[in-house]
Amino acid sequence: MDVKGRRKSSNVEDRRGMSAGKIGGGLGGIGIIIALIFTLLNGGDAGDVLDDVSKSITENGSQTEEYTPTAQEEELAEFVSVVLADTEDVWQQLFEEEGLDYQNPTLVLFTESVSSGCGSQSAAVGPFYCPADHKLYVDLSFYEELRDRFQAPGDFAMAYVIAHEVGHHVQTLLGYSQKVHGLNGKVSQAQYNEQTKRLELQADYLAGVWAHHVKNEGYLEAGDFEEALTAANAIGDDTLQMEARGYVVPESFTHGTSEQRMRWFKKGYENGTLQGGDTFNARNL
Repeated sequence: MDVKGRRKSSNVEDRRGMSAGKIGGGLGGIGIIIALIFTLLNGGDAGDVLDDVSKSITENGSQTEEYTPTAQEEELAEFVSVVLADTEDVWQQLFEEEGLDYQNPTLVLFTESVSSGCGSQSAAVGPFYCPADHKLYVDLSFYEELRDRFQAPGDFAMAYVIAHEVGHHVQTLLGYSQKVHGLNGKVSQAQYNEQTKRLELQADYLAGVWAHHVKNEGYLEAGDFEEALTAANAIGDDTLQMEARGYVVPESFTHGTSEQRMRWFKKGYENGTLQGGDTFNARNL
C-alpha cells in the first residue's frame, strides 16, 4: 500500500511516550476528597474541582521519559494519518449526499496506556473508539500484534482496523451507538451482546464502504483487500475464543464470527453505500 505524497490528516494527537496520568494530576481518591472539603469550607464550588479532575484524566498525561520513535514507527504514524485523511474525505462526501454534517474524529497515538473520555485504557485492549470524546485511540504496536499474533500482516490490515474504529464514529454521529449502549442493564446480557455484535458488524460494513471509495485512488496494491479480510478473519469472536479457551460460547459473542466479519466488510466494499449496512434488521448475519 503506497501512501507517499498523499494528504495527511491534521486531526492527529500524538501522546506517545506519555503515561495515562494520575487522577487529578497526581491526586488519589483521598486527595480528591480533601480538595473537595477544602473547597467547600472556603466557599468554593465543588464542581470546579470535579471539572479539573475530569480534565486531568482525559487530557493530561505525564511525560515518563523522552520518547524517540523508530523510523518504522514514524512511517506507520504517517500511514495511519493518511488513512484517517481518506476516511475524512469519504465520509464528508457521503454525509453531504445525505444532507448530513460529518464531524471529523481525532486520532490519538499513544504507547502502553492512555486516558480517554471513556476512562484510562491499556494498549492490551487494542485500538478503540470513545464516543464520549469522539476520538479513536491507537498504540502503533498493534501493527506488530496483527502481524505476529493474528497472522494478518500488511498495511491494509491496519487500515481496516482504523476504518473500523472510524465506523464506530459514524455510528455515533448517526445515533446507532447511543441506542445500543442505552440497552445495557435494561435487557438480558445475551440480548445486549447480540445488539453489540450487530453494532460491530455494522462497523465492519462501514469499513468496507470506505475501502470501496478509495479503491480507485491509486494506492491500493495487489493483495491489499485480502489483507483486510485476513485481519477480519483473525479477530472474530469464534477464532479468539477458540484460541483462548479451546471452545466457543456463541451467546457471549460481541463482535461476530470470523465469517460474519469478513462477509459484512466485503458487503460494504461491494455496495459502497450507507443504506446497505442495516445489520440490526438483518435476519442472516
